[in-house]
Amino acid sequence: MTAPVRIPFPVVDEVSRHCLQEEEPETVHIEVHLPGPLDEPRLRKAFTEALHRHPRILMREARGPWFRRRYEWELTGEPDTEVVTFTPPGPRALQDARTRALAEAPPLSMSPPIRLEAVGSVLFLTINHTALDGPACLRILATAAELYGGRDNNPAAPPTRPAEPGKEPPDTPTTWSPPARVAQGTPDPSPGNGMLVTELPLPHRPKGSPYTVNDQLMVTTALTIAHWNREHGARPRPLRITMPVDDRPRDTTMPIGNGTRLVEVPFAPAELKAEMPTLLRRTAERTRALKALPRPQLGHGAALLTTPWAPVAARAALTRGLRRAAAPWTSTTLLSNIGRIPYPLDFGEEAGRAHAVWFSAPARMPRGLTVTTASTAGRLHLALRWSRALLSHGDGAHLRDLFEHYLHTTEVTP
Repeated sequence: MTAPVRIPFPVVDEVSRHCLQEEEPETVHIEVHLPGPLDEPRLRKAFTEALHRHPRILMREARGPWFRRRYEWELTGEPDTEVVTFTPPGPRALQDARTRALAEAPPLSMSPPIRLEAVGSVLFLTINHTALDGPACLRILATAAELYGGRDNNPAAPPTRPAEPGKEPPDTPTTWSPPARVAQGTPDPSPGNGMLVTELPLPHRPKGSPYTVNDQLMVTTALTIAHWNREHGARPRPLRITMPVDDRPRDTTMPIGNGTRLVEVPFAPAELKAEMPTLLRRTAERTRALKALPRPQLGHGAALLTTPWAPVAARAALTRGLRRAAAPWTSTTLLSNIGRIPYPLDFGEEAGRAHAVWFSAPARMPRGLTVTTASTAGRLHLALRWSRALLSHGDGAHLRDLFEHYLHTTEVTP
């Protein structure tokens, strides 16, 4: 019998594995709304075949002795468990499925570390973020849609933009002082994450604008948090917003795993008072320069931490200690803009084509708030996710209203 293939944990996976917390699981949630319901046996068959088409997802954490130097993924030829479940629709069925997606991470000990739950015509894909990210699992869902419905689900061509030479971002505020934190609202006594999803119009952007929708969303996020913090009596401090950048192809050759790299976009308090065209242009210059700079996924420090110079148990304790010490320097929030969903997610005649897709990213403290956006069918789908140690559902609703207001203010004309 051939021994299963083993792959050492990449840097992102290992750092996440070191810092797991039971109270706030590291899950990514994807929620896909279709016009019609799905057939249970047909969906199971299509999704299982999609897993085999992307075999890197069929993995579990390999067991090992306490003194091992690395965590390893063990590739399995078949799933260890049934990934697809069907839940009857009901008055609270969607809300309960969202709660499960935030509170119950698929175990790393079972292959694959994801689950797919169908609630009527809505699909919930829950991902253990230690193993995988949202764009990789969306690729697998697109393959399943094609196998289920028999229709082409190839990705649309990405927008063409001239390549930017690598250079330092212009006029970048200093990062020598800790950034602003999201001010505490009304914490919820229960642990874990809360979430709110909403649909908004895509912001208007004049043709030929020097900025992208992503830049409008970045400015909107900065202005929303600055407003929230003013309301809660926090003194102005520089904001730093983490932005994932994904350079992977979207076709079937897409590498499966955690494939995004993180950059931080800074804003000085005075910059947020500039006229909107100036603020958008400056933000666009900054984000373009940051995207063009070569950088390890989590920075150079994380690469050093995951060098196997000692057993993983010792390095895990060191990593957790350093993360606690660095908490004041953690970015203010994370804005993950998936952009236009590249796949039709067309499940055929009866189930139809997705008309709304939401993502949400983990929102552990000290950051405590993440903003995730995607666009489908000409609409913007926004998910706000927060740590209940920081905010309540009412706080989330107020942040949504602020976000909608400031998104509208970015619609400037030349």
